[in-house]
Amino acid sequence: MPLSLPEKTLGFGLAAVARPGYITLGRDEDLGENRSVETLRARTHTLLDTAYAAGVRYFDAARSYGRSEEFLAGWLTARPEIDDVTVGSKWGYTYTADWSTDAEKHEVKDHSLATFERQRAETDALLGDRLDLYQIHSVTPDSPALTDRNLHARLAELAATGVAVGFSTSGPAQADAIRAALAVTVDGAPLFRTVQSTYNALETSAGPALAEARDAGLSVIVKEGMANGRLAAPHAPDALRAVAEETGLGCDAVALALVLRQPWADVVLSGAATVAQLGSNLDAATAVLDDGQAARLATLAEDPRAYWERRGQLPWH
Repeated sequence: MPLSLPEKTLGFGLAAVARPGYITLGRDEDLGENRSVETLRARTHTLLDTAYAAGVRYFDAARSYGRSEEFLAGWLTARPEIDDVTVGSKWGYTYTADWSTDAEKHEVKDHSLATFERQRAETDALLGDRLDLYQIHSVTPDSPALTDRNLHARLAELAATGVAVGFSTSGPAQADAIRAALAVTVDGAPLFRTVQSTYNALETSAGPALAEARDAGLSVIVKEGMANGRLAAPHAPDALRAVAEETGLGCDAVALALVLRQPWADVVLSGAATVAQLGSNLDAATAVLDDGQAARLATLAEDPRAYWERRGQLPWH
């Protein structure tokens, strides 16, 4: 079955709600002190219900997002009538925090074939035939996933079963990673069907490469459109606040609308942790920014090295 990924719309990512610790600003206020498995499971299911009712049809998980696959699988199982969503997950990071917010390491990266085989089996046990897209998590230019022909062959075998294969990127050299991934082929055919990258008002460096990926036929998913909370109202820069006031929308909706405005962007992920945040995020789908407002927001872009250095310093709350 071909991958059915929505276009020019918002999706919902589970990174912030399926584990007790994450690097999003304001998390303590959003989640409070009770972050038990059952509490976050219920919160996740409520958010999934709200997103689905609002028309969201792409849901994004990962092996390293705590219990995201488990929570999503449980939600799907409890709602067998829902058969029109696209489910994506990722492999390549292992969650190691054991449901703690102060673990020394929260996740460990490994793009080896052995990790793929292990995590593919773990994902299959939870999501089974509901999985539509499996992505390599956070590819960088030095990732062995770009050159491991045995891994490529195994990914192509997975694709032949009907599960689309994609990749996500992170770091200041996202553009280089995207272009290297576009060159990966198996038996002369491009391996990847999707790319998921960080792009927001502060970090725009991947834009030209994402346009190239879209022209090459890949679907483009955008993550971290809120810059891990740096573009939310309490922390938003003045230019974003001003445009939000002009439009009557929240800073978050404006930030996400700016990403949706990019001609190459198919799905822009909301990483909301509360129903109120999700509702405000979803306003981005109907927001209209004029060229002048977009130009003012363009002045917020930072040097990608500085952006990723600051992101790396964000604490796990």
